Order: sequence, then structure tokens, then C-alpha cells
Amino acid sequence: MSHGVPQRKSSSSFHFAAGLLSGTLTAALLQPADLLKTRVQQSHSTSLTSSLRAIAAGPAPLRQLWRGTVPSILRTGLGSALYFSGLNALRRGVSSASGSETLTTTAGNVGTGGREGVGQNGREGRRGREELRSSSVLPRLSSSGNMLTGALARAAAGLVMMPITVIKVRYESSYYSYSGLASAGRDILRAEGVGGLFKGWGATAIRDAPYAGLYVVFYEEGKRRLASLSAFGGFREDGGDVDASSRRRREGMTAKASAGINFVSGILAAGLATAITNPFDAIKTRLQLMPTKYGNTLSAARTMLREEGMRSFMDGLGLRIGRKAVSSALAWTVYEEAVRRAEMRFIEGKDEELL
Repeated sequence: MSHGVPQRKSSSSFHFAAGLLSGTLTAALLQPADLLKTRVQQSHSTSLTSSLRAIAAGPAPLRQLWRGTVPSILRTGLGSALYFSGLNALRRGVSSASGSETLTTTAGNVGTGGREGVGQNGREGRRGREELRSSSVLPRLSSSGNMLTGALARAAAGLVMMPITVIKVRYESSYYSYSGLASAGRDILRAEGVGGLFKGWGATAIRDAPYAGLYVVFYEEGKRRLASLSAFGGFREDGGDVDASSRRRREGMTAKASAGINFVSGILAAGLATAITNPFDAIKTRLQLMPTKYGNTLSAARTMLREEGMRSFMDGLGLRIGRKAVSSALAWTVYEEAVRRAEMRFIEGKDEELL
């Protein structure tokens, strides 16, 4: 045991529910930014200003900004639930296979599984102190492990949710006037077949897999660096365990600091990953709005380059960075805090049963 600090593995249901909550919240709050990004990307001649003017001149402009919210919530909420639960499963699998799995303590700090003492001297003691300062609820992996698991989880979730993604993008565009989700689905199936519901998945996977992989790498590295600047920890500098009251104070401060660390890391990670992958997002939007003209990912890239130049690949970048920075930071912060709190209550319930 680790000096009375309980440890446990996260339940998959915790991660699914936390992902669903975070995705639903961010989709509802940030739908206007998503809609405006789609309008800007649908044509290189469309600007943010002209899009806002067109919406303001139409009926119920405030309502129009939230057009497509239902498919967006379905896509982002369920997609986030699938992504986070899948990411957790993949990371635990990789961590277990490499024999370096870490478990989260009830205070929200990370301790190393399978060790007799968390207050050891030497390298293991230093590693334990570093892990106790972590704000993550996920197993610790290498940068390559973070990249691989993030990319695979996002690509899989994207494939499952692609039909809703296509409907969402067309709902947000000014090119289509669907009256409802069911009518949109029927129209796409009638005109384009089942393949129409998966239009742009190649570009989406090329965008989302690297984005998610890079995001997790930047996010985990950002948290590690920010946590190292924190004054919080659970051990004395000589590696010994602190007394119980001091440990509780430090754990309490760490729990309060973790949300801030996660949010700032999320904003920085999203900005970097978004800038790198924006060309694929622009291609994906064109494919889903005008599949007949653009055909496939490679053809779309050639057409955009020939007709509009390199700048067309950066269409919507400012909006996407702004939305992604806030949405990713909010989603990951809500997700990690939801899992942390759910698991703390679960452990407290188990402790009461034992008593």
C-alpha cells in the first residue's frame, strides 16, 4: 500500500459520461463560432464580416447563429464520449503493455501503480513526486504514445460520427435549407447514396488524427511543465512522506490548481495543433458542401490551389483557432474534472462500505 492513499483504475463509464458532458457543453456554447467558420470556408470570397452581415439582415439573427446546434450536440457530445473513453482504453492498454501504468489517487494526483512505497528515495521517489504533481486523470505515456493513441481514438470516433458531421456542416451552410435532421438525411441518401453521409471522411481523418495526436502531445507536455512550476506536491524534498495534515493541504491546493493548469495547457495545445492542420479542415468543408465539384481529398486540394491559391487552405483559421482553443481547453478541463470528482466519490463510497 502507499501510506493510506487509495489507488484505482478509472471505470470506462466515468470517461464516457465525462466526455459526453464536456462535448455537449462545448458544442452548445460555441455553436456560433462553428457556424461562422463553415460560412467562411464554404467560399474563399466569403468573409467573416459578410457572413455576419448576412445573418444580421435575415430573420431572427440570434437564432440563426445557433442553427445546426442539435446535430452539433449529437456529433460533439457522442463523439467526445467515444473519443475520451476510447483514448482512455488505448492509453491504459499501451501503459499496461509497457509496464508503466499510473493510477490516479483520490486527491486527483497521479501515483505509480505496483510500488510498495510512494515516498521512496532516489529515482523512483523523484518520479513519484513528479507524478503527484500531475493534473491528469490519464496514464502517463511517452510523446510517441500520446501521439499514437490520440490519433487512433480520434480517427475511430470520427468515422462513427461522420454521417452526423456531414449533416451538421450542411445545416450550418447557406447552400442548403434543410427543415430537419431526418429530411437532411433522406435528401443526402436520395441524391448521393450512403457514400454521401461519409463524404470528406478522408480529409477529416487526415485533419483529426494528426490534430488529436499533436494536441495530446502538446497538452500533456504543457501540463507537465506548468505543474513543475507549481509549488504543490505531496513529498518533502528529501523524499520522505509529509505529515497527514500538510499532505491534505497540499492535495487540496493541487486539486484547485489542476483545472487552471489543464485549461491553459488546452488553449496552448489547441492553438498549435489547429494551425498545423487547418488546410485539411478547409478541404473537408469544401468536400462536404460541394462533393460534385471537388470529388475527393486530392482533387479538392488541387482545385482549391488552382482557383484560389494557397490562402484558401488557411480560410477560417482565425475562427478555428479561437473556437478550438476554447472548446478543447473547456472540453478537456470539464472531462478531467468530471472523471476526477466521480472517482473521488466512488472511492469515498467504497471506503464507507469498508467501515
